[in-house]
Parts: sequence; structure tokens; C-alpha cells
Amino acid sequence: MSDPTAEVSALSWSIGAMRDTTERLPRVRAWDRPRAFAVISEAVWWVTIVDATLVRHHPDTYDGVLAGQTPAERRLLEGTLAGLRFVRNRMGHEVDHVDFIHPEASHRGPDAGRITAWTWRSVPEPTVASLSPRGQAWEMTRHQAYQTQLAGHTIEEIFGRAAAFLELTTAKATFVPDDSTHAAR
Repeated sequence: MSDPTAEVSALSWSIGAMRDTTERLPRVRAWDRPRAFAVISEAVWWVTIVDATLVRHHPDTYDGVLAGQTPAERRLLEGTLAGLRFVRNRMGHEVDHVDFIHPEASHRGPDAGRITAWTWRSVPEPTVASLSPRGQAWEMTRHQAYQTQLAGHTIEEIFGRAAAFLELTTAKATFVPDDSTHAAR
């Protein structure tokens, strides 16, 4: 049996690390590519860790927050998170950071020197022949989500969407009603 206090503490720590990392993204300048790729990789890691923690330990809250979205928003969120899972599982193994990220702003203007203006690249289908049929289906579904929801979109857009959803879900998952309001009645 798990300790709910420890789960809340671990989730709070993880969401804090995710928030710290995603808030660093706009401060990293495009000229510092090694640091830029490191912060993007770290953001992918923390977003997917928080997502997995919520799915595993707070499935009712997670599903409830998703259900509160319009069908289009729900598909967008689910696809974004699935696409980030694809990146997490591939980055550093079969592909490099630059295979996923186009390190140039898709537009000019005040954000052009920031990595948040960089876009996700389209990537070829992964080689899945060595995987089980279930593993192949999982990988191809995540790849399709990546292609649909991440490729061509900015770093800022993707992490902004994912972090906002995960922070809202975490807040609902860790909310503990104050019993003193009921005692006064």
C-alpha cells in the first residue's frame, strides 16, 4: 500500500522541477546551443515524468481534467503528451537533439533569439521490426502524435500547453479540502 503523503510530496517535487525547467526555456539564448539542447531535454524529461506520475497515481483526476476539455483540446493535449513521450524514448538513443529540433526561429522579431521560437522537426518513422507487435503499435502511435502535434510547432507552444495541463491536474490531484470549514457548520 502506498503512502498518500509521500505520493503528494513526490508529485509536488516533480511538478516544481518541471516548472523550474520550463520557466528557464525563455531565458536560454539561441547562441548557447549546448545549454539550449540540455534545457529542452530536461524539460522533455520532467514533463513526461509528471505526466506518468499523474496517470499512474491520480488516474481519476487526470481523466477528469481531460474530460473537462473540449474534444479538440483533449486530442491536442493527449497528442502533445504522447509526442513528448516519443521524444523522451528516442532522444539520445537512435537520434540526436538536432534530429528533433530545428534550432532556428520560425519567425523574426523579439523572440527570434530565444530557443522558445525554435520548432520541432518532422522525423521519419522509427524502425520497429525488433519490437513486439504491441511495442510496434505503441511506438507508431507515439510517432504519429509527434508528427501531428509537435512537428512544425514551437518549443514554447508545446511546453506551454503541456505544463499548463499538468499544473492544473497536479493542483486538483493534491488539493486537500480544509475540514475546518465543515466543522463550523
